[in-house]
Amino acid sequence: MTMHPGPIDIHAHWLPRELFCLAPGTPLPPLRDHRGQLHLGELPLSIDTEAMSDIARILADTETAGLGARVLSAPPFAFPVADHDCVDDFVGTFNDTLHQVCRDSAGRLAGLGLVSLHDPAAARKQMEAVAGSEVIRGIAVPPLLAGTSLDAEPMREILGIAAELDLAVLVHPMQLPRPEWGSHYLANLIGNPVETATAAAALVLGGVLEDLPRLRICLVHGGGCAPALVGRWEHGWRQRADVRQGGGRPPRETFSALWFDTLTHDVAALELLIAHADAGRLMCGSDHPFDMGTHDPLALPHAAGIDDAALEQNARTFLGLDTGETHD
Repeated sequence: MTMHPGPIDIHAHWLPRELFCLAPGTPLPPLRDHRGQLHLGELPLSIDTEAMSDIARILADTETAGLGARVLSAPPFAFPVADHDCVDDFVGTFNDTLHQVCRDSAGRLAGLGLVSLHDPAAARKQMEAVAGSEVIRGIAVPPLLAGTSLDAEPMREILGIAAELDLAVLVHPMQLPRPEWGSHYLANLIGNPVETATAAAALVLGGVLEDLPRLRICLVHGGGCAPALVGRWEHGWRQRADVRQGGGRPPRETFSALWFDTLTHDVAALELLIAHADAGRLMCGSDHPFDMGTHDPLALPHAAGIDDAALEQNARTFLGLDTGETHD
């Protein structure tokens, strides 16, 4: 795949209108357009419907943001988290349509597809199809499934298949509700970073990254709470046998094998992430078109001293597009 030169936004969302019904078995109401605004049932999402579903709008927003390209994945409420007989059809339609819009974008768009999360056999077939697509470069998954995280089955097997097939993986939180987070948008403001930190802990302490050294897996929102917890994990790993039982490498070392976007909303938080992460595994992320995203995704990494060339090259490597080419 030849992508348009310039920084690449690894974290942007898209869903075609024909899939506003959401995945089979979901407890959520369907999406709908109301006077140009996207609603989840009766809940307004503060998103222009076109910004989520219209490729021409997405390309225009990509240009306005000063980006070379965007990588599209499904919004988290469209993840097929229910074990349902018709999930495969939903996944197939999403992946096929994603392939088409990325193929026709003249290198401005790439994609991360969906898989049937409860069925690793079906997921393997879907990922084999994705691996045959030049424009879909991997998959997007939730950090939690049925009360378990990425170190437990079936998600651990799915990550193993992705590593085997050389596919990138993006982990995106789902804003799961909890009673104590019922006000002040805390299910997002606290819940999303906690979900992501849970996934990071599963990968680091659960031995996943040791077992799958080829796995390229990205945690969005700058890793959520995880960068602030690495020291605590390290202390626990040195003090407690139950923390060490998942793997033989200390957490600080293993943490550097993870990839991250730079969407921390705060320069100091991004600098903390930089202190713990591998500089070659930090990428631009916008969370377009959500209200917790940004219209200027390059501002934060620039403020933290990460330039466009690094953002582009890191994303190319994550996507398996590292051909060594350079652009004047």
